Amino acid sequence: MSSVERRSIEISARTLLVAAACIGGVWLLVRLWPVLLVVAASLILVGTLNPIVGALQERGLRRGAAVAVTLLTLLAFFAGLALVTAPALWAELGRFVHELPRLQVRVAAWLERSAFTMPLADSIRDADPGRFFVGSGREAFELSSRFGARVGYAATTVALAVYMLLDPERSQGALYAIVPRQFHVRLARVLLGLETIVGGYVRGQLLTSAAIGAYVFALLTIFGMPSALPLAVFAALADVLPLVGGALTLVPIALVALPHGMPMTVTLVALVIVYQELENRIIVPRVYGRVLRLDAVAVTIALLVGAQLGGVLGALLALPIASGLRMIVEELRVELPGQPGDDASDPRAREEQRAEETYAALTAGAPAQEAAVVAVAIADEIRKRGHTPGPRPIGLPVKP
Repeated sequence: MSSVERRSIEISARTLLVAAACIGGVWLLVRLWPVLLVVAASLILVGTLNPIVGALQERGLRRGAAVAVTLLTLLAFFAGLALVTAPALWAELGRFVHELPRLQVRVAAWLERSAFTMPLADSIRDADPGRFFVGSGREAFELSSRFGARVGYAATTVALAVYMLLDPERSQGALYAIVPRQFHVRLARVLLGLETIVGGYVRGQLLTSAAIGAYVFALLTIFGMPSALPLAVFAALADVLPLVGGALTLVPIALVALPHGMPMTVTLVALVIVYQELENRIIVPRVYGRVLRLDAVAVTIALLVGAQLGGVLGALLALPIASGLRMIVEELRVELPGQPGDDASDPRAREEQRAEETYAALTAGAPAQEAAVVAVAIADEIRKRGHTPGPRPIGLPVKP
């Protein structure tokens, strides 16, 4: 007779606790996702504006005055862009609504020329444009509620960023107070790296926005279209929004081109789509891949994941967050599958060990806010030696 072996699977209490902690962490992440997006957007805004504030401090302004000048200049810049684009776009929209019945007839007649598009002609001719502009009261209420929530999140983001800009030492000290002392120098290097990433992301976005703005302006000027400059500025602003920015750019261009005939409209829209595909497939992965140290596949996946989790805002923050996570893993020397472990004989590891010992000796008994200044100074010194390239870290004291 053959004996049947019975095997029992034992699960330790530690394993159960780890599994429960992971499940709880995922649940908490889902529940707090809007809050995390607000914090991430605030940090990106701080990382973008802090070098400007620091430069103004070096020219003799106090911290509060430098923050006020920066914010007012930024507000004036966007107000100027709105004055350039909004009146022209509103005028084009009004003209389009006025000419819409006549355009429907022209488009239907153009579609009737081909047997392939003839079934669409009657649909275009009999379409009621009012249905696209008039919705139910419930839909309007839901839309206004979502818009109000977005405005609230945006206001909270700006307020949090302003607070961190006005008092960086206190907010930085609060962060260092909850992190164990032995990780303070690494935390300072992480903050340095995050500001480098934010700077690279902003420079990349400025480059891609300027490129599509110049392309749209040149294209509309060559074809003799009106409002070339406002539409180019609008295209540059819409390029900031991943996924939906391209569609937003096409709408006003099509509205401007429709009175000049369908061939002209199709040509302009096609040329803009070709450029957008070139930007999405080649320019964006190369620009952001270089400054954020992400390859083309990682850039694409990060955009898709960000859009799935957080919509347009998630896609907008996806690249700096993905690059930041990659940098944090490298700085904390987390062992990933397929990577060699930390080698104690590595010169960088030895220097980091000496830096942490120096920091521990200098900050023994010091409060978190003072210790944070020392940690940032040590990390900045390591950066100057070439280990952590990047601009001045957030909150580094600047002489008035």
